[in-house]
Amino acid sequence: MTRINVRVRIYFDAALAIGPGRIELLEGVQRTGSLAQAAREMSMSYRRAWLLMQSLNGALRSPASVPARGGRKGGGASVTPLGRALIKAYRQTEAQVTGNINRRFARFARGT
Repeated sequence: MTRINVRVRIYFDAALAIGPGRIELLEGVQRTGSLAQAAREMSMSYRRAWLLMQSLNGALRSPASVPARGGRKGGGASVTPLGRALIKAYRQTEAQVTGNINRRFARFARGT
């Protein structure tokens, strides 16, 4: 069966688009506890990651991630409850949309 890839992007007015990149960055912060490490894993500059997170946090009713103060071991970051809920809602929506698109459009692909 042909698999069709779908990229889901959700727009909140003109202020914010939540798509696979921002969600992957949030997941990286959740996994590593560091925005810098999450950016490195995505081959992204820290500045770009920081700007993406700032725009995400600024457009939501509360932040999706928060920085931790530096110290002997350095700073870090964590994903807030709202950020975890955003990741979950996005991934569930992505799975539903992908399944629906595949059911509706696979019949148009060559070899089906």
